[in-house]
Amino acid sequence: MHANRHHIGPKAMKAMSRGRFALLAGAALAALLLVASPASAAETLRVGRAVPQAFSFVPIDVGIKYGIFKKHGLEIESSAFAGDAKMQQALAADSIDIALGSGPAMAFIAKGAPIKAVAAFADRPLLLVVAVRSDGSIKTVADLKGKRVSVSTVGSLTYWLVNELSRQQGWGPSGIIATPLGGMKGQIAALKRKDIDGMVTELSTAFTLEKRGEGKIIYQFGDLVKDFHIHVVFATNKLIASRPDAVRTFLKAFFESIGYMRAHKTDTVQVAMGVMEADEDIAGRVYDALMPMFQANGKFDPKALAVLKRSYVELKLLDAAPDMSKLYTEAYLK
Repeated sequence: MHANRHHIGPKAMKAMSRGRFALLAGAALAALLLVASPASAAETLRVGRAVPQAFSFVPIDVGIKYGIFKKHGLEIESSAFAGDAKMQQALAADSIDIALGSGPAMAFIAKGAPIKAVAAFADRPLLLVVAVRSDGSIKTVADLKGKRVSVSTVGSLTYWLVNELSRQQGWGPSGIIATPLGGMKGQIAALKRKDIDGMVTELSTAFTLEKRGEGKIIYQFGDLVKDFHIHVVFATNKLIASRPDAVRTFLKAFFESIGYMRAHKTDTVQVAMGVMEADEDIAGRVYDALMPMFQANGKFDPKALAVLKRSYVELKLLDAAPDMSKLYTEAYLK
């Protein structure tokens, strides 16, 4: 009787086998979907920065290294360019989706560039300073009248800052002779040869010159222009139209990365050392000097926009001041 009670016929065995197979197959499929879903959910964004080694663009590196973009379902492909103009060409060619550039580059939109500024992320130009030879006769800004100060190119932000400094000193826009010399290596060489009296440079280079005893800072442009947007985030019109949620998510993760930087100096300095090719001392000093320029929410300031509007005409980027409301949007900010 014991055997009869537990006897299972051939048909029942086949049915159980089919059921067990279906159950195992279902479990395997569910496991496969769980493994595949993060990869399939990740959205790729191609992000460019105007220059490769500036601390200004370290938020993108911090966000990648510490998984902030990944947490928000984004895969970032990062690239760097030799200035705003080159990066604008990449935007126009649909080679990148998002760009981290300068406020003055918003003028490209008025010229017909297929992009929109979607956030302001750094304000006062604390990044840029005037450096002179440590053994020279120039001690203060007052000594710069009639002197040659190097800038990157005609029409650049550095060019405008030198003209603005001269104007605010009461010397007119050409009281200081802005001398375009291209890249930083050429400018440093010209300073050493005494071909120029000073140079506009970013802070890490100036700190390095100071550390070597080759230069000193006599002016920081953050003291000159209080209302400004030195850096903004651009998105292509194509991305905005086809993937608006990706723009929103990117901005959320980007500003979260800035928040992480503010709360984690050691982590940020380690990343910045690699980006700027600087030692820990220089990277730490740059961190302390520049973190105050970063925004927390990405909003555009009307006073800063008014200064930018004026700069476009003074730099001869545009013949007339544009309607700034057409150059930016805050629709994708939190």
